[in-house]
Formats: sequence, C-alpha cells, structure tokens
Amino acid sequence: MTEHREYDVLIIGAGPAGLTAALYAGRSMLRALVIERGIPGGELLNTEIVEDYPGFEHIKGHELAEKFDSHAKKFGAEFEQDTIITLEKLEDGNFLATGESGQTYRAPTAIITSGGTPIKLGVPGELEYAGKGVSYCAICDGHFFRNQVIAVIGGGDAAVEEADFLTRYADKVILIHRRDELRASKILQKRFMENPKGEIIWNKVVDQIDGDGNGLVNSITIRDVNTHQTSTLDVTGVFIFVGFRPNTGIIAGHVDHDEMGYLRTDQNMETSIRGLFAAGDVRAQLTRQVTTAAGDATTAAIAVEKYLTSLRSGAAVPEIVGTGGYSA
Repeated sequence: MTEHREYDVLIIGAGPAGLTAALYAGRSMLRALVIERGIPGGELLNTEIVEDYPGFEHIKGHELAEKFDSHAKKFGAEFEQDTIITLEKLEDGNFLATGESGQTYRAPTAIITSGGTPIKLGVPGELEYAGKGVSYCAICDGHFFRNQVIAVIGGGDAAVEEADFLTRYADKVILIHRRDELRASKILQKRFMENPKGEIIWNKVVDQIDGDGNGLVNSITIRDVNTHQTSTLDVTGVFIFVGFRPNTGIIAGHVDHDEMGYLRTDQNMETSIRGLFAAGDVRAQLTRQVTTAAGDATTAAIAVEKYLTSLRSGAAVPEIVGTGGYSA
C-alpha cells in the first residue's frame, strides 16, 4: 500500500483560490500541497481576456493563471497532478485525501478550492467558441459586446438577472427559454420585460452555435420544442446560464451547504467540519470572481496557520463560533 504523504495543509484545486491559498500558506512557512487534476489555473484557462483583476487592465486568462502559479511556487508550494476522489476526516483529526492514482495525502487541515462547473448545453459549437462569443459570466465578458445583439440561454434567476445586466452593453439581449414561462422571481422578470433592450423567445432550445469563419460567433440555430421547426438567429454572443455545479462531491460525511450545494463557511472560511476550509467558487456567496476567490483564499490560509498554531501549542482549539470556525 502507498504510504501517506504528510503535509500541514492540503489544498484541493489550483484555480485562483487554490493558488492564492498556496501563496499565503507558503509565506506562513507551512508545508502546503496543491492537488489539481490538470494544469493550474482553473476557469482562468477558459477565459480569453481578463479586465477586472486589479493591476491588470488587460491580460489573457492563461497568462494570469501562469502568474498565479509561479508566484505560489516561489514561496515553496508543492504541486501534485492527481484527481482527488475522496476527502475524509479521520478519527485522529487529520484529513486523508485519496487520489485516482492510488496515492493518499494527509494533513491536519485542508482547504477546498475545487471550484464549480457551469452546466453546458452540450451542442455543436459550444466548446469551439468558448471565449470567442460563448460565455458563462456576464460580469466578466459583457463589456466585450457593446452595441451588439446577444442571446442569453436559461430561465432562472441567474439567466434573467444576467440578461438584464447585459443590456448595459448590448443593443439587444434576447433571452431564450425552453418553456412558456420563466422560473426566475417575479421582480427579476418584470425588470427585464420592461427593459426596452430586452426580448424573450419562448419554447425554444439552441441546437447549434455557428461562427463567421474567423473563429467568432455570428449566429445560433434554435428549435421550437412544440413544432420542432428550426430557424437561425443572428447574434455575436451567447451567454449560457442553465446552472452551475459546485465541485463538493469529494467530501466524505456531512458538511453544511446551501440548497445549491455550495459550502457554508464562517468569516474565517471554515466549514462545519473543524479544520476544513473553503474558498472561491465552491463557497456560498454573492459573487464568484477572481478577486473574491483570492480574497477568500487569503483569509482561509491565514486562518489555517492560526488553527495549526493552536494545535501545536498543546492548547485546545477554541470552540466553534457560528457555522464552523473558531474564536481568536
């Protein structure tokens, strides 16, 4: 059997939150291991251009990811490419992470930064034009579509709210929904329906996303769910909001979460499981941006250091305050 590899903190996921946590853990002289199934960077690798991260007015997503990565490594963070299948807290208080490789990793603390995954439509052209007209984040990419006609796919709160937000930039925002009524709250529906730039197409689904020959979106093929007739809609952007799935399935045992599965934490980013912290898109919060991921992770890493200091001093770790966490 493979021997456990021992660390001070396990960081599960190497997106902006995981890399920031690694940076601060390294600065605290902790032995930190970042475990990521692929190349470090997370959703930044799926983002063409970033213009809302302080200090970088315009930078490619993969370039910003490389800067996060190299900065974390500069302070001694170790990296392992593996897919964690379970993370459990043992009776001795340590966390044991088991990878698909069969390797196991152990530490008295862990930070979940595994992020979340936008649910895809699964239609031709979606992956091909991701970052080239197809987006899953209005705040991130809306400004690229000034004075254009764009489509938003979905019918829930997120879709309607983001569609209304996008009218700040686009000449027209067409909301496409597969049913004849929206699931979004009435106040959001009313706001969008009263917006002169907004339009709703009912009972339609997207069958295909097409490009202009230069690698950019120029139209979509939509199908009527009742008649099955198809038509073409000329748009230069497609924003997809049909759901977002937090990657929390690896946690063994119950951990407090909201109705969507996002982890609830206290102000120190600690979950309801002592010693388990969360940061970034996996956490229940108002916004999910690179800036909030970095901020969450900074707090989590510093809280981990204080938690470990209490353990090593021989003193009892202070009692939980609220959901997870401990008093100073």
